[in-house]
Amino acid sequence: MAQILTATVTDAEAGQNLKTYLRGHWHISSTLLKSLKWRPGAILLNGQIAHVSAILRPGDVLCIDVSDDAPLSRHILPVDVPLDILYEDESLLLLNKPAGIAVHSSALTEETVTVAGAVAHYLGGTPFHPVNRLDRGVTGIMAVAKSGYMHERCMAILHTDDFLREYRGICSGIPLLSENVIDYPIGRDGDSVLRRCIDPAGLPARTEYAVLQSFDDRALLRLRPYTGRTHQLRLHCAAMGHPLLGDWLYGVEAPDLIPRPALHSYELWLRHPLSGQLIHCVAPLPEDMRRLLPE
Repeated sequence: MAQILTATVTDAEAGQNLKTYLRGHWHISSTLLKSLKWRPGAILLNGQIAHVSAILRPGDVLCIDVSDDAPLSRHILPVDVPLDILYEDESLLLLNKPAGIAVHSSALTEETVTVAGAVAHYLGGTPFHPVNRLDRGVTGIMAVAKSGYMHERCMAILHTDDFLREYRGICSGIPLLSENVIDYPIGRDGDSVLRRCIDPAGLPARTEYAVLQSFDDRALLRLRPYTGRTHQLRLHCAAMGHPLLGDWLYGVEAPDLIPRPALHSYELWLRHPLSGQLIHCVAPLPEDMRRLLPE
C-alpha cells in the first residue's frame, strides 16, 4: 500500500537543502532516508528525481514515497477474518481487538488466526506494524501503522500526552484507596518465558488507577499505563492485592465468571503525527465484562 508524502515549500522553508527539510519537516530517520536515496522515484522535486543536496525554493513541490519496500514476514499467514475498525486513514488503522486472538503467532502455540494475519490480508500483504500490543485475552483498541515510517512516528509519541490510553479492568475485591499510582518495576520471573514479577532491579513501570464502581466483591477500575511493560496492568493489579478477575497467571482462574483476564483497552487519544489532528476512539466494554457488573 503506497504512502506518499506531499508538501509545497514555503518562503520560510526555502534556502535549505532537501535532506534538512526531510529530517525536519517529516522527521524522516537517517535509516529511511538512506533507503529512499536508492529507491527509484522515491524522492521527487517538482516531478523530477532529486538529490538530497538540492536547495529548495519557494513553491517547490515535494513528493516522497515512504511506502514499505520489504515483503510480508514469512512468519505471518494472511487470513480472511473480519476486523472491527474504529478509525482508518491512509497511514493508520485503529482496531477493536476481540478476546482469544493473539497479535502474533508465538513459539508456545500454533496460531491459525492472528491480528497480524488479519491485518496483512486486509492491507493486501504489506508488512505488519503494531504500535501497541495486547495480550491474547485482552480486548479493545489497538493501533496499527500502515508503513514503517508511520510506525516510527507513532512509536516516538507512545507513552506521551500525544498517545494516551485508558483501560477498564474488573478486579477481585475493592482497593482501599479509590485512586492511586502504582509504581513498581517489572522484570522476568526466573526463567519463565511468559510470567513477569515485581523486581526492584527490573524496568520502571507506572500505572494510575481509579475505582469507577465498586460492588460486594469486585470493582470496575480505570487504568492508565504510563509505561508499556509486558503484563504491566495485570501484574500491578495483582501486586496491590486485587488481581483482575479471570487472570489465571497472576490471580485465580475463574472460567465460570470469565475465561480471560477482565481487561479491556477502552479509550485512546492520539495526536496524528502527520496531520496534527486529535483522534479520539472508544471501544465499548465487551459483553463478557459487562456481565460481571451488576445492573
